[in-house]
Amino acid sequence: MNKVKSTNDLELKDRLVAVNRVTKVTKGGRTITFSAIVVVGDGNGIVGYGLGKAGEVTAAISKGTEAAKKNLIKVPVSKGTVPHAVVTKFGGAEVFLAPASQGTGVKAGGAMRAVLESVGVTDVLAKAKGSSNPHNLVKATVKALGEMRDARMVAQNRGVSLDVVFNG
Repeated sequence: MNKVKSTNDLELKDRLVAVNRVTKVTKGGRTITFSAIVVVGDGNGIVGYGLGKAGEVTAAISKGTEAAKKNLIKVPVSKGTVPHAVVTKFGGAEVFLAPASQGTGVKAGGAMRAVLESVGVTDVLAKAKGSSNPHNLVKATVKALGEMRDARMVAQNRGVSLDVVFNG
């Protein structure tokens, strides 16, 4: 995973994935709090997620946004799609991402769609298997995007030219 060092020069947009009302029952009565999972991205290969918890929804969302800005990763996006297919698991959620031809659109549901659109992917085929829990789906999708490597990265790691990567 390629961590992003500074967020000062980035123009990040946040997307709310899910808000959950949590009730804690104590001797004194019920305490209601809210948890919000937020995805931030610049639409150009940088994405991050965060969880915020507070007594009010707006405070939970702003805390989630701040947390998301602290764990950003850089994703190789080539021609609006992902460079290669990948399958990743996080908790009970399993995520499959595959490149798609131009004009396909983002074929993904719910929490996966928020992450993929935030990172700037316009054409992708995606499938979520197992758990549909938005927390695990977001984490699995970000983990899958973090495992992506484009041809330049592969050539650099192997110490060869791009021609050798493609032609063997």
